[in-house]
Amino acid sequence: METQNIPEIRKTVVLQAPIEKVWKAVATSEGMAAWWMPSTFEPTVGFEFTLHAGQFGDSPCKVKDIDPPYRVGFNWGKDWHLAFELKELEGGKTEFTLIHSGWDAEKVTEFGQPHAVIREVMNGGWENIVNKSLVHYVEA
Repeated sequence: METQNIPEIRKTVVLQAPIEKVWKAVATSEGMAAWWMPSTFEPTVGFEFTLHAGQFGDSPCKVKDIDPPYRVGFNWGKDWHLAFELKELEGGKTEFTLIHSGWDAEKVTEFGQPHAVIREVMNGGWENIVNKSLVHYVEA
């Protein structure tokens, strides 16, 4: 049976902050907790950590790649992959891109919801998290 791929979620924002500051926000557990979710994250390839997703419970995650200060990628739950990519811009600015992949129309989440449904919810959620929470945190 052929996999029904659902497009990845991509969110890009230009932050008025130097890349080192953005890196601390997206590649440390303290930073992530301030704009996204608390976790036991450590920036080490192969490190297994837990994302504390509030009402949705805890999700097991595993760091897949780290390239300071440009990229951090990890598996989230059983199907997803999340990557944060940073690009240094002139004038002390940083371009941040979030890529949430691993969507499959044939699959359901750990909570039994179809990926196609949850992707739409997550897409809206990421819109706010990246364009409001992350911006407020690193530009403060």
